[in-house]
Amino acid sequence: MNLFSRSSLLRRPEPRTEEPTAASTADGAAVLPDPRLAALTGEWMIDPAHSRIGFSVRHAMVTTVRGAFLEYESRLYFDGRDPARSSAEISLVTASVDTGVEQRDAHLIGRDFLDAGKHPRLSFASTAVQLIGKDVYRMTGDLTIRGITRPVTLDLTYIGYVTDPFGYERVGFDGTTTINRSDWGLTYNARLAEGGAMVSERLRLQFDIAAIRTPAAG
Repeated sequence: MNLFSRSSLLRRPEPRTEEPTAASTADGAAVLPDPRLAALTGEWMIDPAHSRIGFSVRHAMVTTVRGAFLEYESRLYFDGRDPARSSAEISLVTASVDTGVEQRDAHLIGRDFLDAGKHPRLSFASTAVQLIGKDVYRMTGDLTIRGITRPVTLDLTYIGYVTDPFGYERVGFDGTTTINRSDWGLTYNARLAEGGAMVSERLRLQFDIAAIRTPAAG
């Protein structure tokens, strides 16, 4: 199923002839895009077989539970000359969450947490991209969970580019951000005898992305 119909595809920006846009680091030093990345400009999509969109959260104050969403669709546009023109859309199937424990997964997609019956998808749509260091991009966007949309910011590190043995062009990025789950209505919790919470309010989101170039239309 193609979630993104022709009317909702990310639009490819018109070619520009200006010089690459410089970003600034925290100390004010200018950061220019690597000229070699200009060749990567174009549309991409995440390869689920070689990627992981996951999360981790502290459980019972002494351990960490990790999980991932196994089904999702994506549309990415990367501009190697002007990173600010890059963009991303990801839609995840709520019921595809997998933590390795069936009973826990059933609880997560139930009414106490993600409520997959009413909210079958989670989504992220970027609103801004900035180069903040060598191979490091800061992406701001809208994250929607349980019908609640709030802004989040994540830092993405460019891992590299390769053409695989089958002729597919692949590019890799790793990113992470931490959110407070209660901001998205995920307020269910249980208290421990020692006074702490069974599930931490802080939720770490992790993006291990291997993207494949999408052939140009026509």
